[in-house]
Amino acid sequence: MNAAYVIGELVTISTMAFALSMDAFSVSLGIGMMFIRLKRIALISGLTGLFHMLMPFIGITIGKLISRHFGEFALIFGGCLLIAIGISMIRSSFQFEKNAAIISPYGIGLFLFPLSVSIDSMSAGLSLGMFGAKTFVTVIIFGIVSTVMTMSGLVLARKFRRVFGKYSMALGGMILLTFGVKMIVSLSDINIR
Repeated sequence: MNAAYVIGELVTISTMAFALSMDAFSVSLGIGMMFIRLKRIALISGLTGLFHMLMPFIGITIGKLISRHFGEFALIFGGCLLIAIGISMIRSSFQFEKNAAIISPYGIGLFLFPLSVSIDSMSAGLSLGMFGAKTFVTVIIFGIVSTVMTMSGLVLARKFRRVFGKYSMALGGMILLTFGVKMIVSLSDINIR
């Protein structure tokens, strides 16, 4: 194996990891509008990185055994989760109770967020598995990139939260809701063509 091949594979995997982490960044901008401490930001980012390692690992491992329709399921499932989180955040922004959100970055919501933004990397892992990508290198790069992107989005949103005040959670919910609808609508665009 020559150096040019290895560098090409690393660039390809890194680019794919960056692209797949953009949804984690976008969604973390919405989640970050809630009041979240720095320790929680680190935990959310770490879990997102872990899920972005686990999902492609599963995808690569089972490779050709999953039908090509799994990618559509991932978009629908991820989109529905984001819509549910967004609606919950908008609803809770109009309530006066603290932590009134049904889905928040606490409890089960702590796992729903990373799952919703990393499930699409499973289908990416399927294609990488079919092309014989190195599993260890792929999952490490995916994990590092998504952790950094998630943490960047959460920290940036934390700064914006101070500007938007009490409306920040509603704004975050609208961002998540919009992103979830966009995921599902993009599926219909693909099926129309």
